[in-house]
Amino acid sequence: MPRITVNVDGSKYTDEVEPRMLLVQYLRERLGKVGTVVGCDTSNCGACTVHLDGHSVKSCSVLAVQADGHDVTTIEGLAQDGKLHPLQEAFHDNHALQCGFCTPGMIMQALDLLAEVRDPDDQQIREGMEGNLCRCTGYQNIVRAVSDAAQRMQPGAGPEAEHTEDTPAPRTPADADVQPKVTGGRQS
Repeated sequence: MPRITVNVDGSKYTDEVEPRMLLVQYLRERLGKVGTVVGCDTSNCGACTVHLDGHSVKSCSVLAVQADGHDVTTIEGLAQDGKLHPLQEAFHDNHALQCGFCTPGMIMQALDLLAEVRDPDDQQIREGMEGNLCRCTGYQNIVRAVSDAAQRMQPGAGPEAEHTEDTPAPRTPADADVQPKVTGGRQS
């Protein structure tokens, strides 16, 4: 079996994986990152969206072996020290969810959008979120939340930073005070 090493939410993991294991399966089943949800299994809904090297990908269409040597950020990696990321706050404050199933993927896609377009208008938000589906909200509050988050986020926040001045950068394995919970995979 292939051996992979991947940095997920600031922690490095090394595991042997089946060659056909999807990244979404690896994140959920090996690492316990269940915030990344399985929706359609066909890459149509976007519920499984994560960041791979700072850009959004649908983790049901990426093999775990393709993530070898790369950085992955999940919805769990956005909040830092108990403080929500500005996008998470904006989704909460603008009631941009109902059942919440699509919310992790929506937030991860919105973060990628805001890295490219700092202050998008409603049309740019709708186009930037096209690959993520919601069956509950009617999208208006999602658009409102993304617009609100754009105002909350500091210039320069995005895939390379994914934080604001008030929110520390994601921690690395070198941070001695961090002992992430490992379910399945071996942490190195």
